[in-house]
Order: sequence, then structure tokens, then C-alpha cells
Amino acid sequence: MQAIILAAGEGSRMRPLTARRPKVMLPVAGRPFLEHIILRARTAGADRIVLVVGYCGEAVRSYFGDGRRLDLQIDYAVQDKQLGTGHALLAAQDLAESSFLVLNGDVLPDEPSLLALASRGPAVSAIQVADPRRYGVFVGDGGRLKSVVEKSESPPSNLANAGIYHFGTSIFDALRAIPLSERGEYELTDALNLLAGRESIAIVELSRWMEIGRPWDILAANEILLKDQVGQILGKVESGATLKGDVSLGRGSIIRSGAYIEGPVLIGEDCDIGPNCFIRPTTCIADRVRIGNAVEVKNSAIMNDSKIGHLSYVGDSVIGEGCNFGAGTVCSNLRHDGKSIKSYVKGERVDSGRRKLGVMMGDHVMTGINTSIYPGTVIEPGFQGLPAAVLKKLVSVSQPAKK
Repeated sequence: MQAIILAAGEGSRMRPLTARRPKVMLPVAGRPFLEHIILRARTAGADRIVLVVGYCGEAVRSYFGDGRRLDLQIDYAVQDKQLGTGHALLAAQDLAESSFLVLNGDVLPDEPSLLALASRGPAVSAIQVADPRRYGVFVGDGGRLKSVVEKSESPPSNLANAGIYHFGTSIFDALRAIPLSERGEYELTDALNLLAGRESIAIVELSRWMEIGRPWDILAANEILLKDQVGQILGKVESGATLKGDVSLGRGSIIRSGAYIEGPVLIGEDCDIGPNCFIRPTTCIADRVRIGNAVEVKNSAIMNDSKIGHLSYVGDSVIGEGCNFGAGTVCSNLRHDGKSIKSYVKGERVDSGRRKLGVMMGDHVMTGINTSIYPGTVIEPGFQGLPAAVLKKLVSVSQPAKK
């Protein structure tokens, strides 16, 4: 089985986290999200992978190489211009075999459903959703695809397109026959509508899926994936530290005396944790991270080389690479009225749907001592704050820090 994975997009809705990396390389449960997808494809029988890369494609190539580390063969196709999902799949045509899976690089399906999809073809995957207005939806007839209806205020079904397919080479004929969409892209869904009129396409419903489309989706993905984690201690745990549940500690890392950690928690390599800190469940800490004295971290993702200074609190937050928290920085994560927290996607204020949400912080942000950060705040990469600053809403590099 061959799998083609579309991994060329930037992921503009994931800003500021994708300012220096493609969305597929964002860390989730200790590895790039794309690696989780590749491993699921391998479980479904795929031993040959084609990665369609574009934005920051070298980051993907340097990490995965030829695939031997994962016991796979990995080849690469390049989408030189971001002209839609159909255009991305066409970029892989010369490497495609007679039958292949197609997976979007931001969607992780459950393994049994992916196996079912791999055993049938041609086929598309669907997931039942509560609010189908956010998605393209399938119209079916007896389990067969009749049409795809893109985002609509009155969707004809609640079967959202899950972005995972099983195709033969006829999909390329359909892709070459479609025009540019109103968005100026070649849409894979337009080719599906054309193909559905020519041949029988099965609809396979997924039991579960995981989509990484907005920064806080990383937190939801960690919550799900860490449930399956089995703790492994490869670093040093000093006497007087308390570890409960499944805690993983990488090589070269140390947990100092007085630290209290409730799993599931994942801590990478060469980290310095504590003393006297509290790390709460579903927290993922990457490599070379420093967690100082009297710091509390709850349900958060902290990327490589960041330092959380003493007396700080980080709750329900995503912290980019190379950030530095001044002592006493507090990332608040709860509204006083208990309502869901609004944040920002592509500069627009949106409802996250989460009752608890802290800060979405880009790479190389520095906060001054005693900084207060409001729930749902988004901070662009490279921002440097002043002591006792109050940060809220959308914080840009050019914005003067305020006390």
C-alpha cells in the first residue's frame, strides 16, 4: 500500500506557531503531528509514503529523511505554489502507484477506520459533526458518494469530509479537468464531484478523528494521545520528587527534589525541572526546557529551549520555541463569568469553544517579571515585554509593551 500525505501548507490559521515551521511539524505528544499520521498509515498497511511538501519543506525532509528510521520508504513531491489541495495531489502524480491512500497533513484518523478505508476503493472518509457549517459535507446514496457540498449555512448532511481518501489514478484525470475555484485554487472536492459522476465511490465513516486547525487544537490532541502513553524514565529523578501516573522523562533530563508531577506528562531530553514545581496532567514539555522553582504548569505544550522562570503559572497554553518567562509571569486561563474564551485566528476574534484557554505564544517571546497575560491572548514571535506588563488580545512585535 502507498500513502500520499499532503503536507505542503503553511497553516495560516495556526499562526503564530507556524511562522517558522509548517503546521505538520508542530509537536503533539512528543513528536511532529505528521509523524503520528505516518505511523497510522503504516498501521493501515502503507510501507511506501509520498510527502507533498512546500512551505518550510526542508524541515520535513531533514526530520524524516528517506524513512528508514520508521521502517518505511519515503519519497518527496514539491508543491511549488500553494494552489489548493487538488494542486498538491497533482504534484505527486509521477510518484503515484495504481492505488493509494491520500491523507491531509492536519487530520489524524482512528486506526480501525483507516484500515477499513484502505481495504476499499475508491472511497472517501466522513465524520459526523455537530456543526457541519464549518466543513464540506458529503451527500450519499446507499453508502455511495453523490456529491460534496462545500461550507454552507444550510448543509444537506452532517457527514463532514474528513480529508482522507482511497483513490486510483482516475483522480488525476478529474483534477486536470477542473477549473480554478473562486478562491483561485484547484479544489480536490471539485474533482471528487466530477469523479462521483463517473464511478462508484464508497463513503467510510470514521469512528474518531483529530484535526489540527487552530492553535488550541494542540491541547486537545495532547489530551487524547497522552492517554495511551506508558511512562518511561530515562533521565534522573532526585530524592524527594513525586511522580504519579504515567510520566515519561527523556535522556539527560533531571527532575529535582520537591517537584510534584501528575501524569500523563511527557518531558523531553536535557530538561531541568524544579525544584519545588507542580506539573499537572496532559502537559507536554519538549527538549532543553527549564521549569524553575515554584512554577505550576497545567495541560500545556512547551516547545524546545523555552525557560519558565520561577514563581510563574502556565495553564492551558501553547508556548513556542526559545521563549523566556520573567519571574512571576502568569498565563491566566479562565474567565470570571465561566464563559468560553475568545482568541484570534488570522487576526480575527473567534470563540475557541474552550472554557479554559491560556496564551498562544510564538517563538522567542520574552516576558518581563510579574507579567500578567489574559486568557486567549495571542503573542507574535519575537515580542519582548516590560516588567509588570499586562498582555491581552493580539500582541504584535511592533506593539509597545505596557505596564
